[in-house]
Amino acid sequence: MDQQTDIRFLLNGQEIIARDVPATRTLLDFLRIEQRLTGTKEGCAEGDCGACTVLVGRLQDGELRYEPVNACIRFLASLNGCHVVSVEYLSGPEGRLHPVQQAMVDHHGSQCGFCTPGFVMSLYALWMQNPQPNVTQVETAIQGNLCRCTGYEPIVKAALAVNSYGSPVHDHLTRERDTITARLAALQQSGRVVTGPEDDRAILPFDVDDLAQVLAETPQATIVAGATDVGLWVTKLMRPISPVVFVGHLEGLKRIELSDTALTLGAGVTYSEAESAIAKAFPHLNDYWSRIAGWQVRNMGTIGGNIANGSPIGDTPPVLIALGATLTLRSAAGQRTLPLEAFFIDYGKQDRAKGEFVESLSIPRPQAGQIDAAYKISKRRDEDISSVAAGISITRVDGIITDARIAFGGMSATPRRAKAAEAALIGLPWTEASFDAAAKALSQDFTPLSDWRASADYRLLVAGNLLRRFFLEQDGQTSVRLEVA
Repeated sequence: MDQQTDIRFLLNGQEIIARDVPATRTLLDFLRIEQRLTGTKEGCAEGDCGACTVLVGRLQDGELRYEPVNACIRFLASLNGCHVVSVEYLSGPEGRLHPVQQAMVDHHGSQCGFCTPGFVMSLYALWMQNPQPNVTQVETAIQGNLCRCTGYEPIVKAALAVNSYGSPVHDHLTRERDTITARLAALQQSGRVVTGPEDDRAILPFDVDDLAQVLAETPQATIVAGATDVGLWVTKLMRPISPVVFVGHLEGLKRIELSDTALTLGAGVTYSEAESAIAKAFPHLNDYWSRIAGWQVRNMGTIGGNIANGSPIGDTPPVLIALGATLTLRSAAGQRTLPLEAFFIDYGKQDRAKGEFVESLSIPRPQAGQIDAAYKISKRRDEDISSVAAGISITRVDGIITDARIAFGGMSATPRRAKAAEAALIGLPWTEASFDAAAKALSQDFTPLSDWRASADYRLLVAGNLLRRFFLEQDGQTSVRLEVA
């Protein structure tokens, strides 16, 4: 197998060959410092404000797909074989403004201008995908962009008007699609990529089999898929993470299979890639899914990564545990499957041996009589840090609760089931009193901590109220009675 030592990608219209790339060098630093493309701004350095938004195009099953991402937490080494588009590439002949930019000017969508390039890139991605969006679609597209002076109303108006300034048919990325596709195909790696200095080494396995071999050789390596968590280890904590094994490019971890009995997702499937399958198999997750961070983060973050890092406040584990999901781990020695709830042992400790990695996740589809819900409580609607997250799955037969799976995040050192609350429900009639009893039983399941997100008392109160809310919503009651402190 060939071994490559440089990172090759397209930046706007230029081919880049970057040699000896440190694993922790970010795309943002490369653009601003090395390329002097300063239209891409540095704001939060953690993927929250969107000032650093760029488009990244990549080949998936031979098709070129562009997505807005956060350059501040996207590592340069992960861009091998991709097309990076910065705001500078939008200008037309003679420097004329792009339709998205002109709409922002005419609708007064910019004041200080710091956030504007990021908004332009998010709206550009939306316009390319959907030239005539509605307000909800615009709001979803700019979830990951913050503006502190203009306000969102003129920006939304600009987004709704972009198509009157020009059609995506005449845009750079449309006219050049075939050419860019061919150029990217020629840049795809033919073997393992190893680059960077010894103390900041980046490794890109050729395929999933090679990933297993890499981890057998370097079991201490940090596995990085979307970097929406690990990126902050570098930009905020300055933590050394070498060697880094990047896996976001591996097609073998992008499997999405929906059968009559289950949805199977590869560990490298991003939130955005999973969205349509999730909506079809588990419609109760539609709103929950749109509340996971912003568009840029959903385009980078993976479900496997959200599970593998073992965060007690991860968005997906509670709802997936409630649905009875199972996890498949793989190493050079083979595979093993375990219930997802068994993967989380203690804070920072998961049931993953050296050399193992999360390969896929299987989620059983709902059965007759099964009622599911998912809730996320956070300070901001699209916040990627929640104080409490809940997955609830109740089976009701002839008015009697025959089974219950209830899981919470943010209530203990790991996401886990509320077994005392489940036991308090099973065998009881579907009544408000039954769910009140389950809510009270939560104090047997959890002894939460107080931190800057929420106090222990608040967490218990919220968790109990979510059970009451579940009952009242399913019972069709519009006036929800909740306990108060």
